[in-house]
Amino acid sequence: MIRINTAFDSGNIDVIEASSSDNIRLTIRKDHQSDFYQWFHYKLFAEVGEEHVMIIENAGKSAYPDGWKDYQALASYDRDTWFRVPTEYDGEKLTIRHTPEQESVYYAYFVPYSYERHLDLIQQAQQSVDCYHELLGETLDGRELNLLIIGEPSDGKNTIWITARQHPGESMAEWLMEGLIGRLLDDEDGVARKLLDENVFYVVPNMNPDGSVRGHLRTNAVGTNLNREWAEPSLEKSPEVFYVLKRMQETGVDMFLDVHGDEALPYNFVAGCEGIPSYDERHKHLEETFKNALLAATPEFQDAFGYEKDEPGKANMTVACSAVGERFKCLSYTLEMPFKDNADLPDEDFGWSSTRSQRLGEDVLTAILAVSPILRKV
Repeated sequence: MIRINTAFDSGNIDVIEASSSDNIRLTIRKDHQSDFYQWFHYKLFAEVGEEHVMIIENAGKSAYPDGWKDYQALASYDRDTWFRVPTEYDGEKLTIRHTPEQESVYYAYFVPYSYERHLDLIQQAQQSVDCYHELLGETLDGRELNLLIIGEPSDGKNTIWITARQHPGESMAEWLMEGLIGRLLDDEDGVARKLLDENVFYVVPNMNPDGSVRGHLRTNAVGTNLNREWAEPSLEKSPEVFYVLKRMQETGVDMFLDVHGDEALPYNFVAGCEGIPSYDERHKHLEETFKNALLAATPEFQDAFGYEKDEPGKANMTVACSAVGERFKCLSYTLEMPFKDNADLPDEDFGWSSTRSQRLGEDVLTAILAVSPILRKV
């Protein structure tokens, strides 16, 4: 008996046919009120020891079809350990082949980060004396938009904002946040203690909880791409950005890091805001200091591959990195991680993983420590 279920947090797949194990035909649902789709997450009940061939028929028309090249889907029996399974892409269809060893197995585009885990992360963080939990507002589906303020605010400290998961299918972003927050709240970690002596962190672990729960790739509850709303956010379309930007205006911003995942590129990299009107040598020096420190901190990061840099004055000012960098004249970066693997350090069994994302989050703090003394220097 073959059964496929998606009635859970971030579930997404539609079944065309599942009458035989060698021809399970599926399609990914589009984000609500949007044409974006790529995220999938479903549970299979199947015969143990029998190969199951699952064909996602609309993969070739997804948001980022290049993301399927050299991609291997993830599977898990316990929803804790996720491993890669044989996956092929022919330019139109994505075929996943797997022989289950247990009665049921989950499959996903990347390791899911559940809303329940998000709530646990927030509640655990607020147990620290160094952390204050603030409710910024509610999303369109009525969920909380949570902010963690880590460190004691004061005029002499740098204000560092870190946001993640504007695009909900990029779940590696919240895994990175979990690692970063965990280290920052470790009072026996010297890097964390030094950082909190000189900086206060404003951390939004999940900018898009509605899209996360709905199983969206890129948009919120009404099909809005939040990372194109930073010029003029609205309560009707993008309250998540509206509330965050409003709070930023109250605190000021000395450094901004917006965490994402990239479907196609098998590397960790950053994208700056060279194209904003106010970009200058100071800004460039801050960027180089951060990048060089992260390169020294971990071999998981590199600067050879990434996005093409914007020409001067040609930045998209609706994107968070550019909008915040220009508004606050601050160091502003987008940090990207792969859905596939880090080609510089490949792992055949797990690829880029939740654990590696967490470790990168820890290492990011080392890079912030290196750049923080010069964030306010003219």
